[in-house]
Amino acid sequence: MSGKLSGQVALISGAASPIGGAIARALAALGAQLVLADLTAGDIADALWVVGDLSQEETALRFIHTAEQKFGRADILINNAGGGIIRPFLEHDTTSLRATVDRNLWTALWACHKALPGMVRRNYGRIINIGADSVRNGLADHAGYNAAKGGVHGLTTGLAREFATYDITVNTVAPCMVNTPYVAAELARQNPFIEKFLSVIPKGRPGEMHEIASMVAYLALPEAAFVTGQVISVNGGSTML
Repeated sequence: MSGKLSGQVALISGAASPIGGAIARALAALGAQLVLADLTAGDIADALWVVGDLSQEETALRFIHTAEQKFGRADILINNAGGGIIRPFLEHDTTSLRATVDRNLWTALWACHKALPGMVRRNYGRIINIGADSVRNGLADHAGYNAAKGGVHGLTTGLAREFATYDITVNTVAPCMVNTPYVAAELARQNPFIEKFLSVIPKGRPGEMHEIASMVAYLALPEAAFVTGQVISVNGGSTML
């Protein structure tokens, strides 16, 4: 797939996170120019960084405008910003629930809202949201998080149908537990809170970051033009059709 994204501009939110960084490197390897956003700048070289809270409309607008002013276009949008507060539902409060919805749903809503006008003008776009397999399997302690990620899944299908005639595809990649440095450390110390989430995965291991990134990269390609409105699980079998 080398070079298949040459000349295209990819915008990735949450790019300072381990998964976001893996996605950024995968798209850069395919030749994409990168515009990255997060609360702090990361260490991805040869990229433009936009620092700020993407749950705020003005930050999302600055994110998209940075790409369009520098490169004249925003071809690919990866809504990876997120991070759930995982706890039993009745232990949530206003602060934790609002933070979970802001981080996961509002970041995607505003970025899509600001990127789509340019995609419509150019008759081309690839939007890939990062969802969650827990929306499908009802994972313990994930109700608040699932409310936000379920909104992302719903946004995906609605936008896919509305913008299909503009050659804009909208899909979601829904991982299960991913082997980030935090997860690896908690599994190494046999944290029972983390281990119960691993127990529902038939493969018996978390997903690797490159496995998530490779699915995102495929959906960003021009040849994925007939895949839209899908929630694609990368989950080791934790949910199955």
